[in-house]
Amino acid sequence: MPDPHPATYDAEERFPLDLPASGAWMPGDPAGDRRFITVTDGRPFALEGGGRLDEVVLAYESWGELAPDGSNAVLVCHALTGDSHAAGSSGPGHPAAGWWEDLIGPGRAIDTDRWFVVCSNVLGGCQGSTGPASTDPATGRPYGSNFPQVTARDMVRAQALLADRLGVDRWVAVIGGSMGGMQVLEWGAMFPRRVGSLIPLATVGAASAMQIGYSAVERLAIVTDPQFAGGDYYDAAPGQGPWHGLAVARQIAQITYRTSESFDDRFGRDLHDPLREFHPWGRFEIESYLDHHGQKLVRRFDANTYLILSKSMDLHDIGRGRGGVEAALGRLTMPVFIASISSDALYPPYQQREIHEGISAAGGDSRYHVVESNQGHDGFLLEHEVLGPLIAEAIDRAETTP
Repeated sequence: MPDPHPATYDAEERFPLDLPASGAWMPGDPAGDRRFITVTDGRPFALEGGGRLDEVVLAYESWGELAPDGSNAVLVCHALTGDSHAAGSSGPGHPAAGWWEDLIGPGRAIDTDRWFVVCSNVLGGCQGSTGPASTDPATGRPYGSNFPQVTARDMVRAQALLADRLGVDRWVAVIGGSMGGMQVLEWGAMFPRRVGSLIPLATVGAASAMQIGYSAVERLAIVTDPQFAGGDYYDAAPGQGPWHGLAVARQIAQITYRTSESFDDRFGRDLHDPLREFHPWGRFEIESYLDHHGQKLVRRFDANTYLILSKSMDLHDIGRGRGGVEAALGRLTMPVFIASISSDALYPPYQQREIHEGISAAGGDSRYHVVESNQGHDGFLLEHEVLGPLIAEAIDRAETTP
């Protein structure tokens, strides 16, 4: 009996036919726990790379109560595909529970009985903050391909404006991993008087050639999708946007986020469909897992945002315009706690150790810890039982440091 499945690759066989052109949050969608603040007050927002935005809106969420004197605020910065929903349950507006749900809440490491905790969707994001899927006030249409490139410094400047509007003059701590850790370091460099301590996790002082290489290939997967339409695809019907390119980008990234050991332990060489073992496109279980993560991201993210934020990570260099990385790190005078994941191949521990040594060499107050884990880069999201006490201690130390 002939095999009913074609020998050529068929994306529609591996992915649902109803994937959206963009998974961005849009006005009219359930807001969930998001709140929105326009931080520009009618003044253009100038970007580091020379672009500008006439209006910047940030979507944010908060937990706990701000003290009358504003002295108990903690900022959490999200990674590439994160958003403001760092804690809380899934529901309308939030397809999944908070990405740091195990760390943020009453009695948890980032204790919302003590701290007023804020997390905003970054500038350039797609979950309520101004980004490529947002409406350009000048045209009344999505920015799409016209959205300017942003950097970690632009994200932090927007967060500082948000802090102003929330009545926060100084954060007790700024915390984040990966791209979030890049923002943490920039907070220390840009606004040292507004930060009590820095807690960067699984990040780097300046993006490495390897990190840039992975990101470049992920972006190529998106822009070479025939349905990318040069970045102006928001009118496309379900199944017609650049979902395939975005899904492949996510699959590449997912491999870099984990380890060979974790994949071998979970999947080994198991087949997804044993009856198709010798078919050219019969899948192993690892392939089914990657397909799942690809389509899952497509439903909640935007291809243009992936391009913008991925490039912002490549552009990250705390030493740009500051005399180099070593000089910039040497100016960080607030307490810093840095953590690595032992098996992280994407942001290997030596890169966090270099941050620690750069601060310490200049007489700064830096502590460093390696979390033993086989989870790879994603360990900063998954190893909450180990990271929780370390983060709680770092925040407490910040509170008692003059």
